[in-house]
Amino acid sequence: MTERVHIELLETDDGLLTGTVDTILDEAAKAQGQPFEGRKVQLRAQDAAGRFLGGLIGAHLQRWFFVKLLAVAPEARGRGIGAQLLARAEALARADGLVGIYLDTFEFQAPRFYLREGYREVGRLPKVGDAPQRIWFAKEFNDTRSMT
Repeated sequence: MTERVHIELLETDDGLLTGTVDTILDEAAKAQGQPFEGRKVQLRAQDAAGRFLGGLIGAHLQRWFFVKLLAVAPEARGRGIGAQLLARAEALARADGLVGIYLDTFEFQAPRFYLREGYREVGRLPKVGDAPQRIWFAKEFNDTRSMT
């Protein structure tokens, strides 16, 4: 029989809840012999005057580097900033001995950009009604192994 519980919708960010959920997941993975590395990476691109051009937020997850967020300021687009941020993340991931890098984007955002940067599509959520497709891309660093 299912126990009845009260589930509350939190209207503001609760760092304590996030930390507790992260800890539960981390401990479960560790018990399975698959601990989360947890290194967080934040890259900031700026010009010589210190103006923000773009940024990348990512983390190590099961020996992969996950790009959670990558954005370039509107006035800086088309200047190679995104490619430079992505290349720096790839270099850090390689230096840390990770097997590859993965990320996702929506169909209206940057799928062509990631293909141009050497990523390949590994999955997608379908377009349903006015909900756009979400596409996952990956780049494996060791070219001798195939991705499944």
